[in-house]
Amino acid sequence: MISFKKSKLLTMAAALLIGAVMTAGCGGGDKAASTSGADKDNAVLTGQISASGSTALLPLLKPAQEEFQKKHEKVTVNIAGGGSFTGMNQVAEGAVQIGNSDVDLPADYKDKGLVDHKVVVEPFVFITNKDVKVDNLSSQQVIDIMTGKITNWKEVGGADQEITLIHRAKSSGSRATIADVVLKGAEFTDKAVIQDSNGALRTAIATTPGAIGYVDAPYADDTVKVLNYNGVKYSAQAIIDGKYPIYGYGHMYTKGEATGAVKAFIDYVMSDEFQNAQVEKLGFIAITKLKK
Repeated sequence: MISFKKSKLLTMAAALLIGAVMTAGCGGGDKAASTSGADKDNAVLTGQISASGSTALLPLLKPAQEEFQKKHEKVTVNIAGGGSFTGMNQVAEGAVQIGNSDVDLPADYKDKGLVDHKVVVEPFVFITNKDVKVDNLSSQQVIDIMTGKITNWKEVGGADQEITLIHRAKSSGSRATIADVVLKGAEFTDKAVIQDSNGALRTAIATTPGAIGYVDAPYADDTVKVLNYNGVKYSAQAIIDGKYPIYGYGHMYTKGEATGAVKAFIDYVMSDEFQNAQVEKLGFIAITKLKK
């Protein structure tokens, strides 16, 4: 016969054992949420996010990174440039979790399992050194300059001054956008200075007399002159109204469907909170404002 005292002790031990098992189970769930970066119920979003690619998207994604990390203090987001095709290559190879790009997925990437997240409208402008006297170029004049047919500003109504073309490498999505939207199949001249980012390109044009090139609109500041295109001054509204045609879309590619912290970051960039409050302030156009 088991005494009442022993029976009571056994009951207490069983209760403690059950409690320990339940606690261990809860701990395992928290650990899984932490590892996966899932933000469900009261789980804390954690993890590291790596992204590379388009420098045109950096003025958008750097502020998004800062705001997202304020909301999720246990998530670290690392964003690098390198060019759109570099970003797509690296995400396809698994070197980063997000490949940022200014271009639609090319045919030779279709079998690499990449998922497209179209996040913003990217406007582009042609800029010159501030000593250039020309304020407007037609689409044909731009083509002739970019292909090397026109080499002096006097040929387009400016001073007798040599044109120096400064633009991006073949890995650049900005270059691909200009080639597609503006050149429409014509080839860039080889007589050009190549820069590896929008920021470096702007600086080179600002310090090179007679220089011209193109940048993502947020990079155009008072160190350079922004040209009108076919008589139209660039503005977000001009793009929305269909009057200014030089733009592309910003993409965040993932290998397979985004999950965990990566999904949460992309969702934040695409959220009404960020799109409505921040995107146009940063020089871009909200994805919802342009239908294609």
